[in-house]
Amino acid sequence: MQGLFKHASLSLLALTLLLPAAAQAETAKTVPESQMQMQLSFAPLVKQTSGAVVNVYAEKTIQRQSPFAGDPFFEQFFGQQMPNRSEKQSSLGSGVIVEANGTVVTNNHVVEGADDIKVALSDGREFPCKVVLRDDRVDLAVLKIDSKANFPTLPIGNSDAVEVGDLVLAIGNPFGVGQTVTSGIVSALARNQVVRNEFGFFIQTDASINPGNSGGALMNMKGELIGINTAIFSRGGGSNGIGFAIPANLVKVFLASADAGVKSFERPYVGASFDAVTSEVAEALGLDKVRGALVVKVSEGGPAAKAGLKAGQIVTSVNGISVEHPDALLYRLTTAGLGRSVNLTVIENGREEQLSLALDRAPESSPRDQRLIGGRTPFSGAVVENLSPRVADELRMPSESAGVVVADVKEDSPAARLGFEPKDIIVSINGTEVKSTKELAEIASSDPGLWRVEIERDGQRIRQFFR
Repeated sequence: MQGLFKHASLSLLALTLLLPAAAQAETAKTVPESQMQMQLSFAPLVKQTSGAVVNVYAEKTIQRQSPFAGDPFFEQFFGQQMPNRSEKQSSLGSGVIVEANGTVVTNNHVVEGADDIKVALSDGREFPCKVVLRDDRVDLAVLKIDSKANFPTLPIGNSDAVEVGDLVLAIGNPFGVGQTVTSGIVSALARNQVVRNEFGFFIQTDASINPGNSGGALMNMKGELIGINTAIFSRGGGSNGIGFAIPANLVKVFLASADAGVKSFERPYVGASFDAVTSEVAEALGLDKVRGALVVKVSEGGPAAKAGLKAGQIVTSVNGISVEHPDALLYRLTTAGLGRSVNLTVIENGREEQLSLALDRAPESSPRDQRLIGGRTPFSGAVVENLSPRVADELRMPSESAGVVVADVKEDSPAARLGFEPKDIIVSINGTEVKSTKELAEIASSDPGLWRVEIERDGQRIRQFFR
């Protein structure tokens, strides 16, 4: 089977190299038909593109706690403060130069927390670089090489044009051995539940991808970037022939945000929550197959409500492109871009309907009024804010969350020692509902002596008593 894939790849490359551009667009994909076709090579395509793929070296300083910290014997002789050790921790990944000025796209997990980042080109040159924009939800980061030189680039293709069975090359630095090229095909599209982030929409490939390939290029036979390699399915750390890449169309939107100079990557605010369509739901609604995103809840006054979206409806496509699951819906809305409108196809009571949904950033419906709580109170050291869709999005919380939220907790503060955490929603204090940060500050300053606090954490209510 591998031999068949290999020969098919050589056949398509032969057509790419021998035919003019106009003829290439009209030529149907085919399998090798001669010995000559089977002896062709990927080498010309690799020479054309490999210079735009770089190795990314990230280094961060971590604090190791002394093994004797907390030991009463050692603390008696050496004091309460046990020295901690600082260690350098290095990670290795790959990246793709997408703009001649040295703009590089890679995975967020390659550079997350790094104090020092360098990139090495295939010609041996090394450069320091800085992070321009990163986001853990989409696992993407944009870097800028600190140099005024012009760099080779890899053009970004249209990942929506990718089909299962298309030939692809993966270029990266697996295991730190140096730049490596592997070939394969696209095994599947719109894969979700692959990694733990909010975007479950990946291109699956059987091209060999290993640790160190993260952030590297997945490209088509035109030499275009169609995905950023990001994850592998493996229990032992090596390639099992199942790799996943972030589609290039999401990379385009993320890169546009970085070029615009924004501080964070924003997704469109919908004002609705969705769930997967089960076989039971599909049967009950008369769907021909299990697909789409089931509308669970619609926030009053939000974009979804204004568009006419209602709970119980199923979104089956965005701008005519089929939606397989809720993650695919989120992907389609995000790649459509802020400030635009999309056409949704929804099914209700067996009938299709077309709705227009405006895509805008999450609103700050109530002023956040950020406050640092002080004084003799369990909340001393907690930074609190009024929740709104904008604040909820920044804190990675459900958009319908409401009330007063702990945005941050100062280290070694009373709030930290008592176990308060970011994203905790303060529901009530001594039986009084907390509706705003102003109310919380007033209650905290009263110092009642006994504190009966109710918070909501990850959807669960927790009650605590403090003196």
